[in-house]
This record gives sequence, structure tokens and C-alpha cells, in this order.
Amino acid sequence: MEILRTPDERFDGLPDWPYAPRYAEVQADGTPPLRMAYVDEGPAGAAPVLLLHGEPSWGFLYRKMIPPLVDAGHRVVVPDLIGFGRSDKPAAFEDYTYARHVAWVRDLLDRLALRGITLFGQDWGGLIGLRLVAEHPDRFARVVAANTGLPTGDQDLGEAFKAWRSYAQSAPDFPVGQIVAGGTATDLPPEVVAAYDAPFPDARHQAGARIFPSLVPASPDDPAAPAQRAAWESLARFDKPFLTAFSDSDPITRGAEKPMQEMIPGARGLEHPTVKGAAHFLQEDAGPELARIVDDFIRATS
Repeated sequence: MEILRTPDERFDGLPDWPYAPRYAEVQADGTPPLRMAYVDEGPAGAAPVLLLHGEPSWGFLYRKMIPPLVDAGHRVVVPDLIGFGRSDKPAAFEDYTYARHVAWVRDLLDRLALRGITLFGQDWGGLIGLRLVAEHPDRFARVVAANTGLPTGDQDLGEAFKAWRSYAQSAPDFPVGQIVAGGTATDLPPEVVAAYDAPFPDARHQAGARIFPSLVPASPDDPAAPAQRAAWESLARFDKPFLTAFSDSDPITRGAEKPMQEMIPGARGLEHPTVKGAAHFLQEDAGPELARIVDDFIRATS
């Protein structure tokens, strides 16, 4: 397995990102140890808030949420998924599988001994995070799911997602910063767009970002489908607090909150907020509001 590592100088001078990276070695079946980067801010003894990003972003996506959560007294842990941010980047498409992504994050949680976790997962951060909640419910205190889902391959993924999956595989160029900008309701300044491009100095570093859409189960016989169905069976018994906080302007995940609200016991009876004026990357459009939602939820359910 060829492993690429983005040069550190690519991350110099990023706007509103003063955080020194920490690193842990993580491993999954069939892979060597890989270096996963993460931010760990706030009091070490506080219960952790785990913020998981998705595709094709990295921990920088949470720069508007980290300060208010830390100011509220929470420990905030923000990993860069393997293939993204400062984390190692296997160079081949086939190096990435859904199961490996779950295993890599699970290994990080083990190495950091995180328990009593509040999960905030968006996009693939939810697809990975919800699998971990389903497989290790004892480690999690509560969940906030935002613009995400847990597809099993038994449902049509919709035309918007199919177009995105096709584009990720076939486009001659994959301008990550512009892709993120296209998924926001607000205009991103050039320096922020450049920060999303920073982890990818060339196309060879983009294998993880390009393959991610194709790892979403799209048919009943997808390799990930059995684990997804098992996850739903577990989540159907998850009675700890479970909140959805979806935006009002995301064509990719619109409606995916309804099965969670209906099927997960911990979601019933809660007032699930809709984040107004926000698109797919709602952390960019409404980061401080989301931090307030998370903090209020923790306080109300502790």
C-alpha cells in the first residue's frame, strides 16, 4: 500500500485554525498502521464531543463550532478521516472501504479511551459515526445527526446523489475547495476555499475523496449492506438521546432525518431543529448555531 502524506507547510496560515495537530496510529484489517490527525481541545477531564466530518472536507469544517463548545466547558475531539486533512492518504482507490473507515475511527476512539461521547456527525461523519454508535452503544451518551444517513442499499439514493457519485469518479479535475463552496448557502472567501484544497497538493492525494461516494451502499448486495442492516437493528434499540439537526436546503440528504426520528427510540418525543438558511455543509453556514444546539442538547440530557 502506497501511503501519501501532505506536507505540513500546506497548512500554514489557515484562517481561524490555530490548532496544533495531534497524531495517533490507527489500523484496520489488511492495512498497515496509518497516521490519523486530530484536534483535541478543552478540558481533558470533560466528556468528549466528537465532531466527524465527511466528503470532501476535513476537520477545518468545524472551526466555527470548536471555540463555542470549548468555551462551554466541553472537550472537543475532531479527527481528520484517513485520506483527508493532515491524516495519511493511501494512494489507491481500492485501499478504501466503508469497513476500514469505521475501523480506523474505532481505533482512534480506543487509543484515546473515549467514553460518554456526544457524537456530531455530518455527511460521511454520520455514516461512519452511526455505525460506531450501533456497534458500541455503551461508548456514546447521545447523538446529533446532521445532513447524513445510514443507507442499506435497499432504497434508491436519488438523482442528486447519483450525479455526485458519477462526477466524483469521472471528472478530470476534482476541485475540492470549489466543491465545498458549492455545498454552502453562504459565499466562502478565497482563503477558506484554499484551506479546503490544502490537504490535496495534487490528484494523487485525492483517492480517498474521489472514492467516498462509491462506498455508499447503492444496491442490496453491496459489501457494506449487511453491516448497515445490522446497524439499523441496533439503532432501533438505542434509547439514549438522539437529535437530528438537518438544514433546510440540502438536496442530497433531504428527508433522511425522518427514518431516524421514527425508528430510533432515543429520538422520539424530542423537538428536532431545522437549521434555516443552510445547505449541505451547514457547519459553514450555521456553525455557532449548531454549537449552541449541541451544547443545549448536552445540558438538557445530562
